[in-house]
Amino acid sequence: MDKRLSITDLKGMKKRGERIPMFTAYDYPTARLVEQAGIPLILVGDTLGMVVLGYETTVPVTMDEMLHHIKAVVRGTRRAHVIADMPFMSYQAGSSDALANAGRMLKEGGAQSVKLEGGVRVAETVRLIVDAGIPVMGHIGLTPQSVNQLGGYKVQGKTPAAAVKLLNDAIALEQAGAYAIVLECVPAQLSQAITDRLNIPTIGIGAGPHCDGQVQVFHDLLGLFMDFLPKHARRYATVGDTIVEAVRAYANDVVEGRFPTADESFLVGKTVLSEVTPHA
Repeated sequence: MDKRLSITDLKGMKKRGERIPMFTAYDYPTARLVEQAGIPLILVGDTLGMVVLGYETTVPVTMDEMLHHIKAVVRGTRRAHVIADMPFMSYQAGSSDALANAGRMLKEGGAQSVKLEGGVRVAETVRLIVDAGIPVMGHIGLTPQSVNQLGGYKVQGKTPAAAVKLLNDAIALEQAGAYAIVLECVPAQLSQAITDRLNIPTIGIGAGPHCDGQVQVFHDLLGLFMDFLPKHARRYATVGDTIVEAVRAYANDVVEGRFPTADESFLVGKTVLSEVTPHA
């Protein structure tokens, strides 16, 4: 049986100076492909609300929606460490709700750890979840669930006070027991300072090259959204164009009578055919 990457393995990667690639997946076939590519960490992000379900933000995503996708990703993997994003209001309302919902991510979803947004303000919640035996990845900087409060998707930590706050948030999460922290849309120099200060890995997204690892969204890197590419992403393929071309070719073949042919059809012998063919 294949052994999944553990949080101990992840911390060891930081100590050895090994860069950590992390990627999102939201369904069974995608998870299989991502793992086959050698990705050790797979995040089932609440970004699925935007890239899979068509919401304008991640705020509407529910626990049931997250669990549905987490189960599919877990079924599609054997070695990768699967991280489940805790959706908006699954942990903010109180410690008992937070613990119960985090437990569902592992017990029902099959994930190996959970991720939640916030620093100092959620540190005690993180501690409670970790003390219950559930590994927690933190997330600071641009926290999409707080987009309405932040006034949009903006780089964080651009003033001295904001930079100090982010550093304090990171330290608070480490002290609370988080095994890693995502830094999103944080200036590269600040990300480097935070990474150097912590004993746990940092995973960057729009946070420069100095984090211990990087995470990106599947649909951004593969060009599944052709009209927009975030500044922090690099397009490695244009799968969206390929899909459109393939589907258009199929539709044209159907219209012109080129599909299906005998190669895609099933045939029977004359004896069978004689039973259903009108006799003269």
